[in-house]
Amino acid sequence: MAHETFPDALAAALARTPGRPLVTFYDDATGERVELSVTTYANWVAKTAGLLQDELFVERGSTVLIDLPTHWLGPVWLGAAWSVGAAVTDDGTVDGVDLVVCGPDTVAAHASGEAPVVALSLLPMGTAFRHPLPAGVVDYGRVVWGQPDAFFPDEPPEPDDVAWRDDSGARTQRDLLAAVPGEGDEPRLLTDTNPSTAAGLETLLGPLLAGGGTVWVRHADPDGWDRRAAAEQATRVLRDQPRS
Repeated sequence: MAHETFPDALAAALARTPGRPLVTFYDDATGERVELSVTTYANWVAKTAGLLQDELFVERGSTVLIDLPTHWLGPVWLGAAWSVGAAVTDDGTVDGVDLVVCGPDTVAAHASGEAPVVALSLLPMGTAFRHPLPAGVVDYGRVVWGQPDAFFPDEPPEPDDVAWRDDSGARTQRDLLAAVPGEGDEPRLLTDTNPSTAAGLETLLGPLLAGGGTVWVRHADPDGWDRRAAAEQATRVLRDQPRS
């Protein structure tokens, strides 16, 4: 069955295999490993979507700039924005950005801009920053935990809502979901491609639709790919040069 909105695709995954690993993340520089089942991923998406809608006033038709390195919270923010009906971009030159989501390395640069900023510490399990942030910047790790575990959009997203914007144009939720395989044999993708980029969207959406999961690696050990592919039972390896 083809799905035309992200919330429908996620709901189908929850109904089919709620316990399967969907998002796995390694940082080879720190030794961190995170794994989220479909259920846990959906919970993070719901909390983040609630934050977007109810506290940050992002609504259907808004645009969110996601400026993150390869990280497990990238797929969470993609799912949350699409659950609200917002478009996502990784292009800082796109006009009309309503919210910026960034990591610790670019907080200062974005804090001086016009759009509101949510900063992610990228510390394990989404915890808060250990030092004060610039005035007006929202610390994701301090506010996300108080959000409800279920999300109810004020306006449910539609298939023709823009889901991605960059200098090449716009793509709708229907476009993004139609561009990846809808069914498969539970693929397991191992990659260092940043999910929050145009090239990385399929690394989330493909396995989500096909009943599989993705293993993202940051600061990948160049000699560790074969070993990790075997350990994670990867059926496909996609190597890239992500922002880091």
